Amino acid sequence: MTRRTSLRLTVVFVAVGACAPVVPPSGTPAPTTTPPSQPPASVAPIGAEALLVPPGFGTLRQDDIALRLALPGGLQVRALPLDESFIRLLSPDSYRAMTELRESKATDLTRVQQRSRLPSYALWVVNFFAQEQGETRFSPLEIVIRNAGRDFRPLDAIALTPGFGQYRLRQRETQSAILVFDGLLDPNQPLTMIVETAESGGWQAVLQRVERERALARSRANAAARRDSSARRDTIDAAVSRTR
Repeated sequence: MTRRTSLRLTVVFVAVGACAPVVPPSGTPAPTTTPPSQPPASVAPIGAEALLVPPGFGTLRQDDIALRLALPGGLQVRALPLDESFIRLLSPDSYRAMTELRESKATDLTRVQQRSRLPSYALWVVNFFAQEQGETRFSPLEIVIRNAGRDFRPLDAIALTPGFGQYRLRQRETQSAILVFDGLLDPNQPLTMIVETAESGGWQAVLQRVERERALARSRANAAARRDSSARRDTIDAAVSRTR
């Protein structure tokens, strides 16, 4: 018996800035420029720079910054933001993995940007898992994230696993993709993920966990900076003593 499960899910964007063109000298034809092959760097929403912590000092797991939904029919959904202000709070290995994942899809992300022509976008990594026997279907582009008084729907889905485009799962199978959203979607604000008639809860708990980890990561970074400064002073003092 085939199980059909229609999905609506919402995902968060990574903001992207545009570069100003170079103006040629008077009388010189303007050169033809080619769009860059790599996606624009991830940028937090306006005013969110203060939320960034130095990389390498986080301790969270991916599940600590993720939303989960279990739907009738055995379909389970996990979504987590690729926003830089979130993934820097992951353990160093997880942060490196998420950064490499984003960079590995640079060409695809650039195509989405050129097609949508939005000034910024947000990225979420979404996993679909089938728990029950039979075939379970999912529809990633019918996802909704309710945030800042708006309903955000994916502009595109960039597959991370083979067979994602078939939109169906066998029992115990997982399919994954990066969902691309309008950059106005802000994961640092309350949000709800909606799939069919099911709504996720728990994002407020994620935000509280994230705020605690930001404070701890800054404290670790400051302690490391003090240790480095002290070690440099000791090295300089030792060198001066040898020259006397």
